[in-house]
Formats: sequence, C-alpha cells, structure tokens
Amino acid sequence: MRGACRIAVLAKLEHPSSDLASRGHLLPQGEKGRPRVATALATLFLSIFFLILPALAARAMDIQQVTSPKGITAWLVEDYSVPIVAVRFVFGGGSTQDPVGKEGLANLMTGLFDEGAGSLDSEAFQVRLDDAGAEMSFEETRDGVYGSMRMLAEQRDEAFDLLRLAVNEPRFDQAPIDRIRAQILSGIIANENDPDTVAQNKWARAVYGDHPYSRSDQGTKQSIAAITKDDLKALHKAVFARGGLHVAVVGAIDAETLKKKLDMVFGDLPKDQALAPVSDVEPKLAQRVEVNYDLPQTSLQLAWPGVKRKSADFFPAVLMNEILGGGTFTSRLFEEVREKRGLAYSVNSSLVNQDHANALIVTTGTRSDRASETLGIVRDVARQLAEEGPTEAELAATKKYLIGAYAITNLDSSSSIAATLVELQLDDLGIDYMQRRAGYINAVTLDQVKAAAKKLLTADPTIMVVGPPLAGAGKG
Repeated sequence: MRGACRIAVLAKLEHPSSDLASRGHLLPQGEKGRPRVATALATLFLSIFFLILPALAARAMDIQQVTSPKGITAWLVEDYSVPIVAVRFVFGGGSTQDPVGKEGLANLMTGLFDEGAGSLDSEAFQVRLDDAGAEMSFEETRDGVYGSMRMLAEQRDEAFDLLRLAVNEPRFDQAPIDRIRAQILSGIIANENDPDTVAQNKWARAVYGDHPYSRSDQGTKQSIAAITKDDLKALHKAVFARGGLHVAVVGAIDAETLKKKLDMVFGDLPKDQALAPVSDVEPKLAQRVEVNYDLPQTSLQLAWPGVKRKSADFFPAVLMNEILGGGTFTSRLFEEVREKRGLAYSVNSSLVNQDHANALIVTTGTRSDRASETLGIVRDVARQLAEEGPTEAELAATKKYLIGAYAITNLDSSSSIAATLVELQLDDLGIDYMQRRAGYINAVTLDQVKAAAKKLLTADPTIMVVGPPLAGAGKG
C-alpha cells in the first residue's frame, strides 16, 4: 500500500559505518510507497546491474559542478556505459515542518506527487510516466523532502517534463488525498499493536521530549484526519524553493543539456523557503525505556552521545564506532555477542547524525531468557573500549576497511552515487571530498580514537527493552 509507512533515510543508501551522516530514525521503519517502474526500465536494470557496477564506481570521482542560467546548481557524473539517467534531489524541511495537530502532513504530501500534476489527473500522469520509461519517487525524512527519478536517456525529455509538473504543479486532488490518507490510516491502526512501532514511538518521546523529533512522521489517527488540501498546498509552497535545494545527476547526459533541464524543472520555484525554525536537541540519556510484550525474542537498543558531522573528532568517532559495532563481522560487539556466545544473529552500532541531534546507537535482539546477559555484555564491551581504547592492529585494519569499502557501500549504482552526492552537498563537504576522504581517515591517531571512545562511551546510556521485563538487569 502506498503511503502506509515510510523508510528512515535516507533513506541513506549506505552501511551504518559510513562516515556520511546517517539522517534516519533511531529505529528501522518500513518502506513508504512504491515507485512506478516501466517494464522496459526494470528489465534493463536487472540485466546490466553487475556489468555496470565497476564502471560507475570508477567514474564516480569525475564530478562536475553544473550551474544553470537561473542559478540552479547540481553535481553531475556523466556515464554513457548504459542509457540511463538518475536524478536525486532534496529540499530542506521534512516532518519537522508538520504543524502541531497536523503530524503526518509531509508524509501524506510525498505520497501524492505522482497522483496528478498540471493538467494530468492521477491515472493520466501514471500512464505518461510508464510510457516515458521512467520511475519517480518521493519520501520525507525528519529534515528533508527527497525526490528521485530514473529514466531512459532516449526518453529524458518526456521524463523531465513529468518531473517538472510534479515539482511545480502537484494537483492534490481530493480523491487521491482520501485514498492515500486511508492507506496511511490503515497502517497506523495496524501498527497500534506492533511492538516495534510502539517501541519506536515510546523511544522517541523519551529521548527527544517535546521536540519535533519525538513525533511520528506518519502522524496519528486524529492528525492525519485533520489534514486538508490547503495544508498540503501550504507545505509544498514553504518547502519547495530554490534556496533549500540540492541536486545530483548521474548517467547519460551532458552538462549543457542538464543546465536546460535544471531550469525547466526547478528554475521557476520561489527563491527562498519559508520554514518554521527547529531547535537543536540533546538526546536524553540515562533512562530505561521498557516496552513489555510476552515475546520469545527481546530487542535491545542503547543510545550514547553522538558527535556532529563537522566536529574535529568526527573521524576518530567513526573509526571507534566501526571497532565497537559498525563492522558487521569484525567488531568487538559481533565477536563477544555472536561469535563467542551465540546470543544474537546480529548486533551493530551506528553514528546517527540529524540536522538537530546526534547519537551513537547500538541495536541487537536475543532470546528473552538471555536478554539480561546480552545487555550486560554490550555494556561491558562499551565500557572496556571507553577505558582502554582500541589496539593499533584494530585501528589499522579499520582504516583499511573504511577506505576500501567506500565504493562498495556508497557507489554501487547510478542511484546510490546520486544519493551519496546529495548527502555530500547537505554536509557541505566539497566536490573533492572523495579524493580527500582517505587522508582524513589515515590522519587519525590511536590517541584520538581513545579520546573519542572515552568521550562518548563513558556516559550512562538510555536503554530500551522490547519484550519481557528484565527486572533491572544490565545496570552498572
């Protein structure tokens, strides 16, 4: 069902250990929506994916900054190995812009961009999209509204024109509004008894208090029912402006052609956004959040302080996190929790960076009768790393992995390259960041990583337990 639930973000198409900021929620969510894919395009992607991967990764370093006559800037990677163009863009804003009492507004809006635009009603728009051999999707995160489009190069004129209509002239007709609203409402009702959703909502309220990050992006039964067509128009007008736009394009298109398409799609938008201010928030730590269910498996989640993306100790924290739990098969948590004791199938840690909050999150799940033991081990591993730091051997191996794995985890398709380039723009890292990145990692010293571990992991974390009560286990 379209609009029934959403993906956390970014929608980020990267490994949790990536040094790009992970902008999603602190709990996983389901995928929102389904892009409409022409049969020819889908078949082409499946047949050539593994053939084009090396070429795309190799060419990803050749990034051009393209500025249109109307001042729209995009990062472009030209690649003609296959006749495909991938577009990724984001407008600042997101679910934090939902008015009080209208929570779920941004989520509903992003489900409607392919439900009619300009003179085309929903059915006509979707037929034209299929005929153009293109796929279009929109999704919101807490801090942004993202759009993506993939198209066959030979039909790019038609595809870009449809994107222009969706961006500039969404219809927000009442019938699609009611249909997508009903799907979202159905998801909200179904999730009322879902342990993960209940836990996510309770966690957000505990960690973020009354900050907008504490609210459900889907909204509530009451708030989603209160949203009107005028609300959708107002949010679209406030968010969709050139001043908050970042664009990346990868594929079979040259810079001069792209300039014309940028002006066609984005050039007539308002200059400035009209966003409500959002304050920064420090996650509230040293709490125990219990979501009691009689389940055979208990889910555990822990939050420590994070680090800002532009902080001087960001890369030391990235390396420390990889050693703690970011490395899927090599981290200390994986070794102690899974390999030595078989307590969990997976255990991982990640640095979560949002526009207004940062945290280090550890998640795992285990048999309920061994949850207390597992939690204690997780805390012991974190405590030992904080007190002693990593070894020289661990640091050297982690540096090598993070440098070598970047292309695999961030540059494995035209769409993921475009997504990575947008995130680099959002983080203001510069168009040559990929060339500089290895130097930043190699420059980190063992003492810096030890300092990062001590700074972040000596705090008393907030702990969430989803399952039977632990009766105070895992403290200390």
